[in-house]
Amino acid sequence: QVQLVESGGGLVQPGGSLRLSCAASGSIFSIDSMGWYRQAPGKQRELVASIISGGSTNYADSVKGRFTISRDNAENTVYLQMISLQPEDTAVYYCNAHIRRSDGAALRYWGQGTQVTVSS
Repeated sequence: QVQLVESGGGLVQPGGSLRLSCAASGSIFSIDSMGWYRQAPGKQRELVASIISGGSTNYADSVKGRFTISRDNAENTVYLQMISLQPEDTAVYYCNAHIRRSDGAALRYWGQGTQVTVSS
């Protein structure tokens, strides 16, 4: 069984910073990619950033230059360093991973989400 657990969300003032973490655990053979999505009330869930096993990254245009995604492959953990946060970044942030389990199944997993609120 595989699970993803996010942490690091909270309330921050505009211009502030937060670092989100997502740890994958369970019967994992490999993780092909990990990423962060976010969803604000009344809006579609959108991809924020992703990273593949080789280290290549991709970012939404709205966060380029402000957010950085990284991985600690040994710990099966992905991070999202967010700087210069603005109210428009307020959303629930979800960790996502494409994982190949030890039993051979290849599945997409989601974390429970962590709230990020940017407000004065």
